[in-house]
Amino acid sequence: MANGQWYPPEWPERIRALAEGRLTPVAPRRAATVMLLKDTDTTPVVHMLRRRASMAFAGGAYAYPGGGVDGRDDDRQIRWAGPTRAWWAERLGVDETTAQAIVCAAVRETYEEAGVLLAGPTPDTVVGDTTGEEWEADRAALVARDFSFAEFLDRRGLVLRSDLLGVWTRWITPEFEPRRYDTWFFVAALPEGQRTRNASTEADRTVWIHPGDAADGYDKGELLMMPPTIATLRQLLPYATAAEALAAAPARDLTPVLAKARLENGKVVLSWPGHDEFTKHIPTGGAPA
Repeated sequence: MANGQWYPPEWPERIRALAEGRLTPVAPRRAATVMLLKDTDTTPVVHMLRRRASMAFAGGAYAYPGGGVDGRDDDRQIRWAGPTRAWWAERLGVDETTAQAIVCAAVRETYEEAGVLLAGPTPDTVVGDTTGEEWEADRAALVARDFSFAEFLDRRGLVLRSDLLGVWTRWITPEFEPRRYDTWFFVAALPEGQRTRNASTEADRTVWIHPGDAADGYDKGELLMMPPTIATLRQLLPYATAAEALAAAPARDLTPVLAKARLENGKVVLSWPGHDEFTKHIPTGGAPA
């Protein structure tokens, strides 16, 4: 491949099946992922993890901490700081209980996969070091889904800091994929006193990397990424600090990006509206071009 665009070998046949009406799309599951930023002397760096090659979905690809929404996180009112649930509901295009669950997913996945917790004992504080044995036991229990994130916050008397998040964009997995996600991408800054670590069982490597360097690695075919990952990295390039990126988030367009596949002159054309660089032309029985 000319670049690092993730492209599974089974896609051409699934795309043809969808175009010919032989494949019924599965319903996407709601999900959240977080571009965690920290400032350097030059530009912000973003925390990325490399998914294990053995993973069924996007194995070997670089991504951000993220995962599916837990429906249990909409069943209780948690202690909440920042924009109201009503504000988040309007911004995300969902009802208030679903908005709470999506924001909880963003904060929970950042904690589960990077060890960073966007919550504190009061509305204007954030916890410090979260690497102790008790914290780790709770993090492992969250990963095992022994209790919900809302229950975790309640048990520890913590306030979720929704003001430390900005929602950036929304992508929906293509209709021909067997595993589909309706994913909201968030930005956040690494809280003072906390540090990241590879806490994910799904990743074999984590890095702090300048978005430009990551994009260069993708362009050279050295770093494998899914389209929304490289697209969001390029979108971060204009910002000189994490605070600037967070300040820009409220004005971002959240119209979902969904890949389209069509038959054209004996080929399948795969495209992502608004992102021409990802367009693929797939001849019958051939490889994408």
